[in-house]
Amino acid sequence: MTSGVIADSIVNLCGALGLSVAMFALYRRDPRGPLTQRLLVMLGIAAALFLTRGVGWWTDGAWLDRLSLVPAAMVPLGALIVTEGILRRHAPRLAKIAAVAGAVLLGLGGILGLESYATPYSIVLSLFQLAGFATCAWLLATRDRSTLMASENRGIGRLAVGAIMVIPFIVTDFRVLAPDIPVRLGALGALLVVTAVLIAGGGTETRRQGILMTALRLLSAALLGAAAACVSPDVDAAQVMRFCAIAISGVLTIGLMTDTLRALFESQVPGVLNSVAASAARTRDELIAELARHPMFESARRYREADLAFYDPSLLQSFLSTRRVLRRPEAPWGLAVSDPAVERVLSLMKANHATHVIILSHDPIDLLVLAVPVIAADPATETALALVRRLLASTPEPA
Repeated sequence: MTSGVIADSIVNLCGALGLSVAMFALYRRDPRGPLTQRLLVMLGIAAALFLTRGVGWWTDGAWLDRLSLVPAAMVPLGALIVTEGILRRHAPRLAKIAAVAGAVLLGLGGILGLESYATPYSIVLSLFQLAGFATCAWLLATRDRSTLMASENRGIGRLAVGAIMVIPFIVTDFRVLAPDIPVRLGALGALLVVTAVLIAGGGTETRRQGILMTALRLLSAALLGAAAACVSPDVDAAQVMRFCAIAISGVLTIGLMTDTLRALFESQVPGVLNSVAASAARTRDELIAELARHPMFESARRYREADLAFYDPSLLQSFLSTRRVLRRPEAPWGLAVSDPAVERVLSLMKANHATHVIILSHDPIDLLVLAVPVIAADPATETALALVRRLLASTPEPA
């Protein structure tokens, strides 16, 4: 087995695993959604294609190689099904007939193994797939934007670009069209598109962060692949490309797996904001008691005005009147270190080994003092504390 066949197999197996993970992630988000079901059909077809093709090339199984042509012939039909779901309208009848007829005829041709017509068959199949993606991109680009929401139009625009960008990757899967390509990149293109689709599901800031992290993964994987290729004594440009393709495919697949697993773990162990949102507490005391069960607030201690007699409540009241959350690393909070109010707050935090003071009320003073471990002190935690403070401040005191 040559290095090119090994690289092709690994990239396709990574593609099959990555798409399977993406299917699980999408199903968890919206198991009964009509668009989700259409996406699962399309991803299932692609995953079956990459799996049978990867295993077939790895084991040199001719029958698996022929069997992989069935899902390959169904790819345009799956793409058209997803396009209809996104646009919420039927595709042109001619496009549907062509997709179904092509899937049936080319699928049967692949099973029958038309060895004597291998080259014409590959050309027809490749053109059929390219025409299918081009048709979907055209339908998305020429849609009636007035019938869709602004968010849907933005998402469709990105998908149309993705459908066009994936075409060069598909071309590399056909040796007839790209005989000099060292490794087939169709599965890698699918991984990139799926990763982009999952990133597009978040808000603007989340999406920007996802794009930056994905770009970092791609760059790091490419550099790692190039460095690994240099270990080989007979390294050349083709070998570098193979190693880079393997590294990028592996990193994208691992990224999909870890992101999905993290989301699964977080759903099983609700975060502090989820705990507050699901709480049935009606008063501030009840809500604080429930928060105390969360690891972040297990060290929290509440100080009312009567508990602050040694810290001069009248002095603290003026200092805290314009503040909501105090972080110890930000001390002295715009004042001099020798300021009496700063000294008293620092003394309070030191006495409790605290990192944060949450001001629930200014008059009368009501404070929540807690210690957040340094390993958990990140921007998301700070945002959660600020939101918890707002919720606690708006929760009524018991009558």
